[in-house]
Amino acid sequence: MSDVIEPTSVAQPSAARPSHPRKSASSPLLLEVRNLKKYFPIYKGVMRKVINNVRAVDDVSFFVREGETLGLVGESGCGKTTASRCILRAFPVTSGEILFREADGKVTDLAPLDRQDLRRFRPQMQMIFQDPFGSLNPRMTIFDIVAEPMYVNGVTNRSERTDRVAELLKLVGLRQEYMRRYPHAFSGGQRQRIGIARALALNPRLVVADEPVSALDVSVQAQVLNLLLDLQEKLHLTYLFVAHDLSVVKHICDRVCVMYVGKIVEMASTEELFHRPYHPYTAALMMAVPVPDPSRRHIIQDLPGEVASPANPPSGCYFHPRCQYAQEVCRTQTPELRQVSPDHFVSCHRAEELSLAGIK
Repeated sequence: MSDVIEPTSVAQPSAARPSHPRKSASSPLLLEVRNLKKYFPIYKGVMRKVINNVRAVDDVSFFVREGETLGLVGESGCGKTTASRCILRAFPVTSGEILFREADGKVTDLAPLDRQDLRRFRPQMQMIFQDPFGSLNPRMTIFDIVAEPMYVNGVTNRSERTDRVAELLKLVGLRQEYMRRYPHAFSGGQRQRIGIARALALNPRLVVADEPVSALDVSVQAQVLNLLLDLQEKLHLTYLFVAHDLSVVKHICDRVCVMYVGKIVEMASTEELFHRPYHPYTAALMMAVPVPDPSRRHIIQDLPGEVASPANPPSGCYFHPRCQYAQEVCRTQTPELRQVSPDHFVSCHRAEELSLAGIK
């Protein structure tokens, strides 16, 4: 993608979910990703010669406003988790810019920074992991798990760490007596609360939540999602929320980016995206969402074909082999991510021609 996506200053739709009011479109940008690429080399032979690359993230651009929740959605393997880990610099990036605005207003590109230079940004960006069982060290107590980020970042006073851990456990709905227990003593929902407490230990400004409720029961999912919303209001957090469950995304996110085979195909406010999708892939995802109404007949239409391989993507639009609306231009020319309405971006040659069904 050659053009940089710039947020529009036009006001957003006034409709809002009562539990999660929309953030203002005039809020400053906390994070802006420009033309991000992450390729994993494919080796062959004893000499480990590079014969190809897996294009896990292929020229992705988006922005996150301060105080909002941006959802990153798509099928498994579309690159959403890889993109989020590149933003945190858990993975080195192949190319692109990751522009992060610090508290004093200074904007820094995180992409070229080495490990030492990244240290001062680590407290400002934290992650909530998907697996509440695998993300906690079973040999460490809850106190050690939650206090470890503080110790690593220079808080050596044990009494100070103890007070902070007790405060964090109370904040996420756990009792402070639990800090001397081990992870095996807790349920999945409680473990995820511990993971959230650990992510908040250093008062971050950006929290990347990598499918934080996908491994939990539905009733527990609702509790954790409501906790995340409450914490966002109390602590003025900004979320990058990675998910594949659109019902969860609709509940918690202000805006949504839809990814397919390493590329963003559509980006818009949650209300507008669900009401009026412009990309056929987004519409297909909407069709797969169950309708909780026994009086309505919901027909799910499977997409033909298979998801394209990121190691050998098709020419033109990556989605064209599965798209019923594809034309010759879709097979030969790669569509640019362009704005079709205020704050609504889509990567489709025929976006304005199609009338696609969303979810009311």
